[in-house]
Amino acid sequence: MTDVLLVTGMSGAGRSTVSSALDDLGWFVIDNLPLELIVKVGELAAAGAKEGTGVAFIVGRSGSEHTASILSAVEELRGMHESAKILFLDAPDDVLIHRYEGTRRRHPHPGTTLAESIKAERAMLGPIRDSADLVIDTGSTNVNQLRNRIVETFAAAIGHDPMRVSLVSFGYSNGLPRDVDLVFDCRFLPNPHWVESLRPLTGLEEPVATYVLEQPQAQHFVDDVVKMLEWQIPAFAKEGKSYLSIAIGCTGGKHRSVAVAEEIRRRLGVSTPVFHRDIPR
Repeated sequence: MTDVLLVTGMSGAGRSTVSSALDDLGWFVIDNLPLELIVKVGELAAAGAKEGTGVAFIVGRSGSEHTASILSAVEELRGMHESAKILFLDAPDDVLIHRYEGTRRRHPHPGTTLAESIKAERAMLGPIRDSADLVIDTGSTNVNQLRNRIVETFAAAIGHDPMRVSLVSFGYSNGLPRDVDLVFDCRFLPNPHWVESLRPLTGLEEPVATYVLEQPQAQHFVDDVVKMLEWQIPAFAKEGKSYLSIAIGCTGGKHRSVAVAEEIRRRLGVSTPVFHRDIPR
């Protein structure tokens, strides 16, 4: 079964980056196709796609009639392809304003001010966001991080897993991820930051991972989280959830959360790598 993905969201939230990343993964990417043709082309493209690839439609226009048309198109696609999904890209208003001011581009939605244009577009796209199978907030990620997030989410075998599980590590000092489903806090664990020899390292490196994971509290924490997820993941899948994002947080997002997230991924057997949001900071 070939995946069919409709990518939409707020203007300036990263559709072009997602399009490029999917194309690099071997997806058949179609940008700004008229909505009335999406269902027909989706049917033809999926039928002719090579095994292991997906078909992605990048949709960028907005408006009340356009929103209704997108929802109608997706409903038809889902009727023909059980793997058809909506990916919605979002970002906070202040981030979108900053991005538009930096590029000096005109916002596609009419408005007296840029802020009014963004507010109107958000209201128009609300029903699509509510219907999305996966929402990715790009407000705290750069282009390379967003590309990595897409690769980690969609590089797995296409059309076989009923639900895709991904993990992200983060630092509370840099803000809580806005697009995750479950959050676990490991700030109670001893912090390698206060060990001079470990401070410049990350949780991906053996000395830090050993320091964190050999703590009795860490073993207890990881055991409990894995046991809970082992029954929750099938339960979410049974309810029809397509994507489940699990976040592990510590203070800075470079030591404890990284090591713990990697260990949880290993124990769960999750195929996609952990997205370590704050290591580059």
